[in-house]
Amino acid sequence: MRGLTAAQARARLVAEGFNELPQTGRRPVLRLILDVLREPMLLLLLAGSVIYFVLGDHGEALLLGLFATASIAITTVQEARTERVLESLRDLTSPRALVIRDGERVRIAGREVVRGDLIVLSEGDRVAADAVVVRCDDLLTDESLLTGESVPVRKVAAAAERPQAAAQAGGDDLPFVFSGTLVVRGTGLAVVTATGVRTEIGKIGQSVSMLETETPRLQLQTRRLVTVFSILSGTVTVLSIALYGLYRGGWLDAFLAGIALGMSMLPEEFPVVLTVFLAMGAWRISQARVLTRRASAIESLGAATVLCTDKTGTLTQNRMTVARLVLPDGTAYAPERDLPADPPPAFAALVEAGILASAPEPFDPMEKALHALGPTGVERILAQTYGLRSDLLAMSNVWRHSDHDALTIAAKGAPEAIGELCRLSSAELQDLKKEVEVLAAQGLRVLGVAHAVSHGSDLPDSQRAFSFSFCGLIGFADPLRSEVADAVAECRSAGIKVVMITGDYPATALNIATQAGLSPEHTLTGPELARIGDAELVRAAQSRTVFARITPDQKLRIVNVLKGAGDIVAMTGDGVNDAPSLKAAHIGIAMGGRGTDVAREASAIVLLDDDFGSIVKAVRLGRRIYDNLRKAMSFILAVHVPIAGLALLPLVTGLPVLFGPVHIAFLEMIIDPVCSLVFEAETEEHDVMQKPPRSPVEPLLPRALILWAGLQGLLAFVLTGAILVTSAHVGMPDAEVRALVFFSLVFIIVSLIFVNRSFSSSLTEAFTRPNPMLIVVVVFVTAILTLTMLWPAAADLFRFGPLHSDDLAITVASALIALVLLELSKFPLRTALTRKDAP
Repeated sequence: MRGLTAAQARARLVAEGFNELPQTGRRPVLRLILDVLREPMLLLLLAGSVIYFVLGDHGEALLLGLFATASIAITTVQEARTERVLESLRDLTSPRALVIRDGERVRIAGREVVRGDLIVLSEGDRVAADAVVVRCDDLLTDESLLTGESVPVRKVAAAAERPQAAAQAGGDDLPFVFSGTLVVRGTGLAVVTATGVRTEIGKIGQSVSMLETETPRLQLQTRRLVTVFSILSGTVTVLSIALYGLYRGGWLDAFLAGIALGMSMLPEEFPVVLTVFLAMGAWRISQARVLTRRASAIESLGAATVLCTDKTGTLTQNRMTVARLVLPDGTAYAPERDLPADPPPAFAALVEAGILASAPEPFDPMEKALHALGPTGVERILAQTYGLRSDLLAMSNVWRHSDHDALTIAAKGAPEAIGELCRLSSAELQDLKKEVEVLAAQGLRVLGVAHAVSHGSDLPDSQRAFSFSFCGLIGFADPLRSEVADAVAECRSAGIKVVMITGDYPATALNIATQAGLSPEHTLTGPELARIGDAELVRAAQSRTVFARITPDQKLRIVNVLKGAGDIVAMTGDGVNDAPSLKAAHIGIAMGGRGTDVAREASAIVLLDDDFGSIVKAVRLGRRIYDNLRKAMSFILAVHVPIAGLALLPLVTGLPVLFGPVHIAFLEMIIDPVCSLVFEAETEEHDVMQKPPRSPVEPLLPRALILWAGLQGLLAFVLTGAILVTSAHVGMPDAEVRALVFFSLVFIIVSLIFVNRSFSSSLTEAFTRPNPMLIVVVVFVTAILTLTMLWPAAADLFRFGPLHSDDLAITVASALIALVLLELSKFPLRTALTRKDAP
């Protein structure tokens, strides 16, 4: 076979393009910055900075500019994190290839392979393109990245006399090989039928690239809250500027007062605190060997209602082991997880024959499992190998002893083929078939093993010529991960339904599902799924169903149907075939150790040590984040009431304007977010994993929390407003009034931290409950206030006057009054605040 000519190859390369996937586009940095600048808070900060610069107050202008620049930089970096799925697919599908052109074997880059090329396949090669096998010798390929099957599949040459069915991955005795798959045994020649995006892996890449990653619900809820407040603050700002300018004159001062009022009403801390909480959550979960590629996924995982999991490499170890040894008389032995150095004596001949029938340095997972049973104990030299044939699904190795002339022949293969080699009677074959069916029902892959001895020096052309004796059966299994059963049980207690979706065979899937504690009622296969509608599919997925022999597009369909039914879907996987469903799910979870780059890049969370139990840790952390985030949001909302009230009060009473944009920005971008860190560090509630997942339509801030935040804010405004009016009435200078009111407000904000730490515990527990971050925050706030009071440059920047001991006593007293009154008000409100919809 001469293959294509060089000219033909060049022509097809020009016509059809390189054998690679297209590169993904990236948004330019300028576009990202322009998108970020649409945020109203940033526009207000920039406007305030420009006005202060025009007025000559360069310190205030610089501070506001720094706030705005920092926010723009952080948000731009965050937005710049894009998916690299197709780049990983490009790496996977661009190996070097050995092709035959003009009758000569030449090694070329994988991207230069074209349709019609004749590629040479050898053990250890990665297939460069989709192709049809035209010649092969004992050819096995690992297609687990496309199918999820843990066992290599056997290939046969295409029959020229009959047309072939459509190419599909998985299943034995098919003539198709696929781009990105691995040759684990044998050799072959194949004609390329598809390259680049037209390959099976290319189709998966296109499917992934067309999927849009959904914006997390928490981010949408936060954005909705900020939008509502933005509209409200914009309206009030315009009115206040107009009234101030018309009745007081001085339009620049009017703009500054209006900007301060608008900033005071914008809860711009919400996105900041959300980012900090999720970033800290990602760091915390990383301590448990879980990498978070999109921090928002941790919170989403806390709300998951369905966990769709792959079998191979996720629930199982993706490592074949010998699970059963069966002698011809039916005696069976199940090796322990830590296999002994020597098997029981009765099984020694069966084990030795199985090892001798394997390659000395195997690629095949089953042969590796056989070698793990131990050495054969006798030195031999491999003299001949008889490979698999389409008419005899068995292979034999002929070994020559180092100390005598006798030859040892060991064979393994399909049990019925081994029975044929051993010339078993019809009754014996029938008994063998029943034994195999029993093992297969347990989810085991079964091989028959035989042994023969020859004293002749000439070897026959066929392994059929040897006089084989049947040694027994060997059953292989991909064992369940040790942590899976406990993790599944905890998911159930948390109200999360676990659904297995695999490309493996139904019997194997059912057995693993039972071991994992999924209590399956029935199995639904890919062909059966193709015949049912979405409504029936939803019912099947929400019952105890195992999905087997499922294709990648069917996995994607299951995820989309569950999402359409209102479920929050988490999906685990490790193969290329999992990538579309990993990206489409609300939370994609990839296995980091054994998983492919494609699966990791398509996912939001990566389990670095492949520990399925880490998913439960992530769920627990997600629920903790959400509860603590609600506490922080309620706290921030409460703080905004006195800030907005103190910005508005001078405008309606004629008092001097105390707070400008600098003070508001300092409170809302430094003090509030720092104080909110206390809530991020709060430990989870004791029953967090016994609660059902929260409803997808549940608001971030339910009515009870909004009322509670309003009550806190109103009391804080009454206290600080009273201090403002009284101090102004007794004739204190404006600078001292400003400092007194500002310090009083900050002390009251600190008191609100203790009030909001818990809605069910006492005030004593709020002070004594361990939280190192609380001490850090109190020290930080005290240091900042001390700096603004004692450092002349800072005092001038904020236009603060000196405070005396009696002034400081007033600030402390106001904080204590707020603390005691709010703690007392918890008692009648506690029932509403501790309901299911409140943290």
